Amino acid sequence: MRGLPPDGRVLLICHVNPDGDALGSMLGFGLGLRRLGVRRMQATFPGPPEVPEPFRGLPGLDLLVPAAEAYPDPDLVICFDAASESRLGDLVDRLETAGAALVLDHHASNTCFGRINLVDPHAAATSVVAEGLLARLGVPLDAGIAECLYVALSTDTGSFRFEATTPAVHQLAARLLATGIRPGDISRRIFDTRPFGAVRLFGEVLGRARLEPAGAAGHGLVWTYATQDDLARHDQRPYVLEALIDSVRCTAEADVSCVVKQTPTGDWAVSMRSKGAVDVSRVAVALGGGGHRFAAGFTGSGTVDEVVDRIRAELDGALTGPGRL
Repeated sequence: MRGLPPDGRVLLICHVNPDGDALGSMLGFGLGLRRLGVRRMQATFPGPPEVPEPFRGLPGLDLLVPAAEAYPDPDLVICFDAASESRLGDLVDRLETAGAALVLDHHASNTCFGRINLVDPHAAATSVVAEGLLARLGVPLDAGIAECLYVALSTDTGSFRFEATTPAVHQLAARLLATGIRPGDISRRIFDTRPFGAVRLFGEVLGRARLEPAGAAGHGLVWTYATQDDLARHDQRPYVLEALIDSVRCTAEADVSCVVKQTPTGDWAVSMRSKGAVDVSRVAVALGGGGHRFAAGFTGSGTVDEVVDRIRAELDGALTGPGRL
């Protein structure tokens, strides 16, 4: 890359608890930098160095190192799919020790915490931003880069079902598929495969879902929660809960859906979705998180009832007060 010393160290960072867009964008871009001749490069994310099972077949995993082994003072740090510094966890100090910091993202709530910020809130996924920069750098797509970016694109568009799926999204998908990657194999691995224990876990957690038709100022709220004990009882890893929101959001009587997931520290990671009547990103930002109109999240503390009470209050206040959603 222009301006990078011949032996410059590049550190790629994505957000804590990485999803398909975070990992796929980071690894796909890393493979592109490798094609440009970047030799000293690492990819990492905060927290335990465990890649969720659906993404363990991604090309470029050899770039990954545990956060504790990441360059302490890289020449360039590039952040992927993180809307704020807080999403970088213990790696946030690299923004200060790096020679330069570049942010690639698509969240409307992004705080532009880098020295250079390529943030496109109209992009369907961070992978769209990453592919655009690779194209400007003159990096041709190959099957490895394409598979990473396709996983990122398909996960953040809900397998091309969400509102962000535009003609440009399908055109990008077509370019990625033209490299020879196999969408059927990728989709089965990412969307349609989970352990039987996870199936049992989903049944239990969905069984405690609560529908509040008057919630969200009458637009309807549906929510459920999962604890660390639930995971242990079914011998499952936390990543399996990421797909749970899709089973909750289909509730016909609710515009807003939430899944409240207990973390190992006792806090609660909240995933929120909207069908369009409510801008859940504004609610999430008010509660310390971020996201998009249709998908957002935050981390809360206290009991699960206290966390849900704060969601209710923020939804009702934002929807009925001045400047309502």
